Amino acid sequence: MELTATLAARSYGAARPMTAPDPTAGQARQGNTDFGRLAGDFADVLVQAETAARDTMMGNADPHAMVSALSEARMAVETTVAVRDKVVEAYLEILRMPV
Repeated sequence: MELTATLAARSYGAARPMTAPDPTAGQARQGNTDFGRLAGDFADVLVQAETAARDTMMGNADPHAMVSALSEARMAVETTVAVRDKVVEAYLEILRMPV
């Protein structure tokens, strides 16, 4: 196979878009990050618990559904608090590091 300058230039030009940096790299994208997805899921669990509690008070829902929804909400809040505590602990550990 013979390589010519024009073939090499054409191949390089075709490959360049694949190696170009992403112009949106480093910018936070709403909803595309894992944190955004987790925050949305957390909010959905809390909304479901509030809806189940309101429906039960109005007599439109089963009390067992309310207990289940409130248990899920409690678990979500406890998990969020545990993650927050770990993040704060890690931050404080970094602050204690000698420079």
